[in-house]
Parts: sequence; structure tokens; C-alpha cells
Amino acid sequence: MYQANATKGMSMQDLSAIMGERRQLINLAYRLLGSLADAEDVVQETYARWYAMSREQQEAIDSPGAWLTKVASRICLDLLGSARARRERYVGEWIPEPVPDRTEWSTVDPADRVTLDESVSMAFLVVLESMTPAERVAFILHDVFRYPFPEVAEIVGRTPAACRQLATSARRRIDASRAPATSPAQRADIVRDFAQAWQAKDINALIGLLDPNATAIGDGGGLATAAPHPIHGGVEIAHYMADLAGKAPGAIFLERTVNGQPGLVIQYEGTIAAVLAFDVAESRIKHIWAVRNPEKLRPWTEQRH
Repeated sequence: MYQANATKGMSMQDLSAIMGERRQLINLAYRLLGSLADAEDVVQETYARWYAMSREQQEAIDSPGAWLTKVASRICLDLLGSARARRERYVGEWIPEPVPDRTEWSTVDPADRVTLDESVSMAFLVVLESMTPAERVAFILHDVFRYPFPEVAEIVGRTPAACRQLATSARRRIDASRAPATSPAQRADIVRDFAQAWQAKDINALIGLLDPNATAIGDGGGLATAAPHPIHGGVEIAHYMADLAGKAPGAIFLERTVNGQPGLVIQYEGTIAAVLAFDVAESRIKHIWAVRNPEKLRPWTEQRH
């Protein structure tokens, strides 16, 4: 427990303690929303509410960290409730915002660097998108951040037993979607081979790397060209990729960590044109997520080149 004071007259130790929660809040909000930009907005709003309180109100809070988490989670819950309507207005397919490996960040505040592990892999985030807002919040708070169900219940506005059921339902979805384990080195090799075959427009090699029932999804957000609908089938994806390579001679393929997994960054004419995340299982690529929306590529353009 630590005591918080109002901004004016706040000791450096107290200020550091309050701001020390920022990284945890960014981590939480990103997993809940699938958007780093939205996560940053949520955290900014959370701190605005803290500093809007009087010194007496702040001092009455036993655990500022728990208070900040509760407020941020509730803001996220409200945003998730309206997300469906926002997605219906989105142009084309919507993919969670990809984030770089934390060791590659440069101009972003270190406190904003998302801790990358399985719970921010693109495959994991896509499954989270299929959950109800309450399921997603209950699952992330309990299973990822280890909050006890009584605290989760206070945030979600349901009983602890109901939150336990929500988390169990969400866990089933995650387990059902989880592919057989593939080592990081093997995933990296497959993505590297895919990049080489793509650059060479080698359709047969691409087909050999893709699962016959693979799916590729592009997200341009109406701001960049992308396939308007998912592409199904390894053969179809291979031909589509080869055609793309023919339309962008000179594109540079960079191996990068995308949401904690081996991925690709495509540079074209001096700018980052796309970030690709992959789901690999049993030595084949099952899913490709290609983000081209420049608004979602902001964290990548802020890195050192």
C-alpha cells in the first residue's frame, strides 16, 4: 500500500509510484482492446480521472494501483461494448493492431512498451475478438493478470461465480483455437522460407509452405489497398501473393518479431507498406494477417531503421 497525494506537493516517490502503474495499464488495455492507440487513450483518461480528484479523495484510496486498474478496465469494457458498431463502419477487414518486439522500440516511452508473450500473439488477439466484452475482460483480468474473481466481479459488475463462468467459456475458446506447439526457431524458418518464395514469386514453394485450408486476411482500413475479404485456401493465397510481388518490384522484406512471434515487415519506396503476422502449425502456415492501414503501423514507423 502506498499513499497518493494531489499533483501539487506530491513527493517524487509518490509520483513515481502512481506513474509506475502506467506500463501495467498499457499492457492490460492493449490486450482488452487489440489497439495500442486506444490503449494509450484509455490510460490517459484513467490518469486524468485520478488527477481530477482532490488530495483528500486520493488519500482515501488504499491502493491507487488497484483503483487505476479498475478504472481502466471499466473504460475498456465500455469501449468494447461499442466496438461492434465501430467495426461495422470500418472499411474492409479489421485486424488487431500489430506491435513490434519491445527491444526494437525507440522513440516510444519505455513505460508504454507492451510486454510480449503468448497473450499478445495475433492468433490469441483474434480469438479474443470473438468473445463478448464481459468474457474478454474476465478472462484477461483473471487468467493473464491473475486478479481474483471477487475483484474481477467488482469491475465487470457481475458475481464472482458469473465471472468464473465467463472466464471458463473464454478459456474454452482459446484452447479450441490453440494450434499444436511449434518451436520459435521452426516458425522463424518457415516465415523466412515464405518471404524468399514470395519474393521469387515461386507459387509451388508458397503452396508447399501453406496449409491447404490456410486463410489470409488484409486490413487497409480504407486508407491502403488490401483484399476486401479473407482469401481461403493455400493455392489461392499463393497465387495472390505472387501477383502482389509482381506489382511491387523492389519491395524489401524484413524479418521482425510481430506480437512476440516471427513475422515480416514490408518496405516499399522508403515507407513501411505492411506488417504480416503468421500462425504456424505442423510446419505449415495456417493464417496470415497483413496490416496495411497506416494508422495501425504507427509504432513501426517510430522505430529506428
